[in-house]
Amino acid sequence: MNQWLKMALEMGPLLVFFFGNSRFGIFPATIAFMVATIAALSVSYVMVRTIPMMPLVGGVFVLFFGGLTIYLQDDLFIKIKPTIVNLAFAGILLFGLAMKRLFIKIVLEAAIQMTDRGWLLLTRAWIGFFVLLAILNEIAWRNFPTDTWVSFKVFGIMPLTLIFSFALVPIIMKHQIPPPGETNT
Repeated sequence: MNQWLKMALEMGPLLVFFFGNSRFGIFPATIAFMVATIAALSVSYVMVRTIPMMPLVGGVFVLFFGGLTIYLQDDLFIKIKPTIVNLAFAGILLFGLAMKRLFIKIVLEAAIQMTDRGWLLLTRAWIGFFVLLAILNEIAWRNFPTDTWVSFKVFGIMPLTLIFSFALVPIIMKHQIPPPGETNT
């Protein structure tokens, strides 16, 4: 799938959520977020006949916590969703470490060849990052108005994730295994 389309499918529902909240409030925005998430997952499926694991899991959480938010008319649920999702991802990776299974390696091994030490370092880094995002979300929703929290969710988390991903490039480069016939220079 084209990288721009992939980014649009990931960012689109968040932008719908942001604009819906700024214009109509958190409850209509949550409904719009849920609809946009279903639409994005559907487009992804039509384009490549599969839905990547992370967007699928994220979509299930959006629908579950969004549904609770609407049904109970309590925005707490949509606000704690990022905390729970990030802690779940950290917990899954931590469980994998405990079981001697590097889940990031399993997911990304087809795209990146690295030493087990490299995969271990990436796994630890992502665990820490997911915990950090959970803490930041808790600080944001507990201490700031809903509009500020929505802005942080939409325009704070994605840039932080991109910066963090770029910060991992040196680890990837250091531990990357070159394809057969090539040497690391």
